Amino acid sequence: MKNPLAKRMDPLIGKLKLLDEVDTGPFICELKKRESPTILGFLNQHGYNIAQRHSSVLESFLQVNYLLRDGIGIKIACLFNGRDPKANLNGSDFIPELIDELVGDAEDHYELFAMGTREPWLSDGARKLFGDRRFHAVDGFQRSEDYLAFYQQHHVPGRFPIIVLAMGMPKQEHVALHLQKSMNTRALLICGGAILDFSAQRFPRAPMLFRRFGLEWAFRMLIEPRRLFKRYAVGIPLFFYYLSRNAFSGARRVGGWNVLKREP
Repeated sequence: MKNPLAKRMDPLIGKLKLLDEVDTGPFICELKKRESPTILGFLNQHGYNIAQRHSSVLESFLQVNYLLRDGIGIKIACLFNGRDPKANLNGSDFIPELIDELVGDAEDHYELFAMGTREPWLSDGARKLFGDRRFHAVDGFQRSEDYLAFYQQHHVPGRFPIIVLAMGMPKQEHVALHLQKSMNTRALLICGGAILDFSAQRFPRAPMLFRRFGLEWAFRMLIEPRRLFKRYAVGIPLFFYYLSRNAFSGARRVGGWNVLKREP
């Protein structure tokens, strides 16, 4: 796209891997061919807000190998920065498809990990996400060192680990980076937010009409007002403030701009 409103590219928006629906197949093939541990993350309005307040969170997002667009807020941010937002690839829909495409019938070549939430949703969600495949699961309230020890305890050399981190932002990104630095094998680490809770039906998904128009956030706030009111009723105006500040201010804010050059 041309004619961006922003004076300079927002580093988080520049980092995004933007895909159309027809691009997801080739993208999954690209992930299969990676020869090093790879982190796949998702950026939504809530994550963008956190990154504006904490430089360590911004740096974590920027170190993720692939960052996909999730939600209408980041769609607007893309338009502000002159980028075609393409398809909305939220984790709740894309992660199950990704795992099925990656693993298929070759279960012996992979090993599956679920790290996040708490029981009974941890085991229930992992079973529904991974199907009848064997998996290892640990709750989302451990230290980064504990997750690394858990992975090392269960990892079988020669197998391709797929690790779903469902601890919420920004912990899951920090843990993913900690694991990645200590791994010497091909692997895929997926920052999945509430994917295990949704898979376990702890929280209902928004009706398709809400999802089609990018209003899943509104449905979630209606069913969980106590937990999510501040995130959206306060967070959405704050998001537009951050977006405008980053778009129209010539001053550099949080983090460095040279991260746009980092290869996946």
